[in-house]
Amino acid sequence: MQKPKVIVILGPTATGKSDLAVKIALKYKGEVISADSRQVYKDLNIGTGKITKKEMRGVPHYLLDVVNPKIKFTVTEYQKKAIYAMAEIIKKNKVPIICGGTGFYIDAITKGVVFPEVPPNLKLRKVLEKKSTIELLRILQKIEQNRAKDILNKNEQNNKVRIIRAIEIVKTLGSVPDITEVKPQYEFIKIGLFLSQDKYKYKIRKRVQGMFKNGLLKEINKLKKKGVPKKRLKEFGFEYDEPTEEKVVKETLKYVKRQMTWFKRDKTIKWFDASEKDLEKRILLKLKKDF
Repeated sequence: MQKPKVIVILGPTATGKSDLAVKIALKYKGEVISADSRQVYKDLNIGTGKITKKEMRGVPHYLLDVVNPKIKFTVTEYQKKAIYAMAEIIKKNKVPIICGGTGFYIDAITKGVVFPEVPPNLKLRKVLEKKSTIELLRILQKIEQNRAKDILNKNEQNNKVRIIRAIEIVKTLGSVPDITEVKPQYEFIKIGLFLSQDKYKYKIRKRVQGMFKNGLLKEINKLKKKGVPKKRLKEFGFEYDEPTEEKVVKETLKYVKRQMTWFKRDKTIKWFDASEKDLEKRILLKLKKDF
């Protein structure tokens, strides 16, 4: 029996993924599932470039505005909700379209990753969050060398959240179990969008200017007033003290680099230059062959 097909539109920020996903959804009677680790949070709209109702053009979108930004939303929770959303879309005889730039989320859905069930240890996290990433990596190296090596190999040595989670799992289970994969029940067609370095810089600068013009500082202040802690805002890529355009551009470019490092490991992605004039036509031709 043929597996149901799911389209995946992925790539770094500012490549036009959301717009393309809507166009494909309108063409293929699809519905969109967001794969963005910041857009799952409520009240993070301008700063995350979240698609607006008008831009959705009537296409249903899932996993946007799911949780309060004060609460941690895990990849395991995302995986469960995304798998449920795919099943619901297919029940309606429509095509699920996963769209986003969070590689970990996309892998969780498309590779059938099974994560260890370890509840958060808030007391331990409070202690670990006070330490630098270098100190945390040293702790992990002492208790679980293989996981520490894995983090270094994946260029995630500055990912504080990931290192703390690894330490938390080791402290609970005695070691980090191998992350297993089960065969997914869908066929995933992965389309990646990219830009040249110069075009990234230009688009990101324009995008950040638009964010400030549209009220980014007001949005951040609103989050502060709602009690979102300083460390959470930093995790979302916003400094607690008033950010500047230059700071946001610099951090966004770093984020793009991390996104591409992750995606380059996946050889099943068919890449397209997002600046090409006939981009939509070329992608639709590819999809026509796959469907």
